[in-house]
Amino acid sequence: MNEDPDAPVLIFDGDCPYCSVAAVALRRLEGVVAVPWEADPVGPFLDAQFGARPFAMVLIDPREGRVYAGRAAAEELATRAGTPGIVGGLVRDNYDRIADVVGSLSGRGRDPSDYHDEYDLTDEASELVDDLRPAASDPPEASS
Repeated sequence: MNEDPDAPVLIFDGDCPYCSVAAVALRRLEGVVAVPWEADPVGPFLDAQFGARPFAMVLIDPREGRVYAGRAAAEELATRAGTPGIVGGLVRDNYDRIADVVGSLSGRGRDPSDYHDEYDLTDEASELVDDLRPAASDPPEASS
């Protein structure tokens, strides 16, 4: 795989089959690297960025030096996918409801953390982004 070393990285719920399918689709979007939340390097990255390990969808854009979490990540992904602005707004405004439904359907058993903003990528977290890339999830055979 000829991966861009500065491509955005998406941290997602790897235990959720719906999230996994969406993550596979996002690989085609700007070469987004999709890493399951449960992967070993995710915890240290989250600690460095947030001082905690929030269970949330997180989009890291090293080129921009930005980190998007929760609703902000969902809206940013919708925008990057070229969906009309109204779709990004609907995703942002209904993020909690969508997360609840997906969590119930997948049997996740835990609620997403309340992190929903756009943040500056911290220097300490920036140094750990490259550690996330090798932990990218492989696409399911049926989806590849």
